Amino acid sequence: MLKIFLSLIAMLYTAVCLAGTDVNKANAADLDSIKGIGPALSGKILDERKKGSFKDWNDLLARVKGMGQKNAARFSAQGLTVNEAAYKDNAATPATDSAKK
Repeated sequence: MLKIFLSLIAMLYTAVCLAGTDVNKANAADLDSIKGIGPALSGKILDERKKGSFKDWNDLLARVKGMGQKNAARFSAQGLTVNEAAYKDNAATPATDSAKK
């Protein structure tokens, strides 16, 4: 019950803040407050961050399994940043993306 209460307070606080949530500075509660990031994904992000800060969005996507370009765009729209930079879809051509699948 206490965890739920603290999570709700963290979500409200994050919603009120004007600044985004930087993945290199955020704690688990900050990351969990982004819709679509749950405890499993935030844990993966924090585990990878222990190995070193994320340089950019491409570094984040390469190191964290379960984060794709669509999720990155959605999370960025909700205020998630990497080194205070929003996600820009700088992917290769769609043919390259479909070849990976």
